[in-house]
Amino acid sequence: MGQCYGKNRAPISYEQNNGQIHPPPSTTANGSKITQHRSSSTEINNPSVVNTPNPWASPFPHGSSPLPAGVSPSPARSTPGRNRFPLRGLRTFQLHPPSPAKHIKVSLAKRMAPSKSKEVPIPEEPGVNGKAEVERRQLDKRFGYPTNFGTRYELGKEVGRGHFGHTCMAKAKKGELKGKSVAVKIISKAKMTTPISIEDVRREVKILKSLCGHRNLIQFYDAFEDTLNVYIVMELCQGGELLNRILSRGGKYTEDDAKIIIEQILSVVSFCHLQGVVHRDLKPENFLFTTEEESAPMKLIDFGLSNFVKPDEKLNDIVGSAYYVAPEVLHRSYSTEADIWSIGVISYILLCGSRPFWARTESGIFRAVLRTDPNFDNAPWPSISEEAKDFIKRLLNKDYRKRMTAAQALTHPWLRNQHRPVPLDILIYKLIKSYLRSSPLKRATLKSLSKALSEDELIYLRAQFQLLEPNSDGCVGTENFQMALMKYRTEAMVESMVPDFLTSYGQLNNRRMDFEEFCAAAISPYQLEALKMEKWQKISSEAFRYFEKEGNRVIGIDELAKEMIIPKAASSILQDWIRPSDGKLSFNGYTKFLHGVTIRTTKNQRH
Repeated sequence: MGQCYGKNRAPISYEQNNGQIHPPPSTTANGSKITQHRSSSTEINNPSVVNTPNPWASPFPHGSSPLPAGVSPSPARSTPGRNRFPLRGLRTFQLHPPSPAKHIKVSLAKRMAPSKSKEVPIPEEPGVNGKAEVERRQLDKRFGYPTNFGTRYELGKEVGRGHFGHTCMAKAKKGELKGKSVAVKIISKAKMTTPISIEDVRREVKILKSLCGHRNLIQFYDAFEDTLNVYIVMELCQGGELLNRILSRGGKYTEDDAKIIIEQILSVVSFCHLQGVVHRDLKPENFLFTTEEESAPMKLIDFGLSNFVKPDEKLNDIVGSAYYVAPEVLHRSYSTEADIWSIGVISYILLCGSRPFWARTESGIFRAVLRTDPNFDNAPWPSISEEAKDFIKRLLNKDYRKRMTAAQALTHPWLRNQHRPVPLDILIYKLIKSYLRSSPLKRATLKSLSKALSEDELIYLRAQFQLLEPNSDGCVGTENFQMALMKYRTEAMVESMVPDFLTSYGQLNNRRMDFEEFCAAAISPYQLEALKMEKWQKISSEAFRYFEKEGNRVIGIDELAKEMIIPKAASSILQDWIRPSDGKLSFNGYTKFLHGVTIRTTKNQRH
């Protein structure tokens, strides 16, 4: 429901300055909010956001998609009631050649200047014959929270303001927190004009209350209400936003200092994803330092746009901040991978002080996110390590299946630290489920691929296997996966039904999985293909040699089409996958069978 501790934000507008257009304080600093479901002045008065009778339409022309040709997005689950204000085709603007992002210090420094814009009244939801007004008056805005806020806390000065409320310091007058300073986010009930906005507040409190146990997560204390407001009481952080630290450093961090920041971000986001919570608004403004000390830890705040998501489901409502939004969010089919993209944007900014995707308009930003690649040629990138650049590229892959997870990113060579524990990764559970449901031929291809892995890839897999605490025989079963999850269980994990995901592991009850099979089951061909071309070619070639020796067999077109779930009418496309000489999979067929059609194409090879 907006910024917890942010500076005052102005409605979106654009300013002309010496022939260059710079986003204003609210657009630049707050990332140009695109919360489709919230009826704020930012969204409703933005000419790029209009109503449409088709809530499932893509907001981009010609059906452009970040997914490879021939690959459809997974079925998406909509948050209940989220399609009230769908986005239609964003207003068309003339596209200029891609240009390097403008230095963040120049444009973001404007946020410190007083805003001259006036707050625009929030329009009512469309209705017929005043029906909307009647419904608004009849909304039940009772949350069931305690009503004795005034007797428990004494409010102090305001420390931040957003579209839906403001945040104040306060001091506890009684109870366990007596005498302690806290932060109180005050959300006006007058601005809760739809059932959706009421549910947003209810869910934000629920997520804050259910998430606990991570040092980089803002601590929730309590929630109260009265006839006018909802009060969310949280830990007080007095060290300022990450954005302010970036500005104070001249717009960028050194690699070593950036690592400290990024490690904290990845750690807390990995925890959230394991619990089944996707934040959906990760940006420098939503990370606060606990104190003004340089070494103070950060806290992730503002879960107003967050949501619960089951491991095998997708969300489809368009929310977030324009500069940080992932391609798949704009196409209404996404999950936790969208947060990883946002971390990639933050990492890019930390290292060079510029945004990776920039344009003069919000729709231009979206087009850049979908169609252009970040600039790694201009200064200071030539002086930045290849490992750092590879790290960011593997977060900003437009195909969400090829991005590293937060846990995987912590084992990337650029961040690798043998003294830092690797968090349990929810991706492992998803991949194991897929492996258990796969055919013997598919398992054989994955097994051969796992045998060709380099030590870099095995580090992550070994860490995940050890988190399952193998039995004395060196194997794991269903109980190991269950135990590992329960060790990190919170109420949020129960809400997102993550433990229920293990019901699909029934096939493991009668057998055990050793490390070799675990590697085959927990490997992602998509992510391997995102490695540098020469590295992927080496792995795939070596894997095919293993497959030729141990798993390749004669297979017909009909059988292959059935394996790939391709109708017979289209089975002719599989002809080149099978060698005419012996009826077995060719190298091209092997790589295609591993992961289907992908963005990167490899030259057909026959063996």
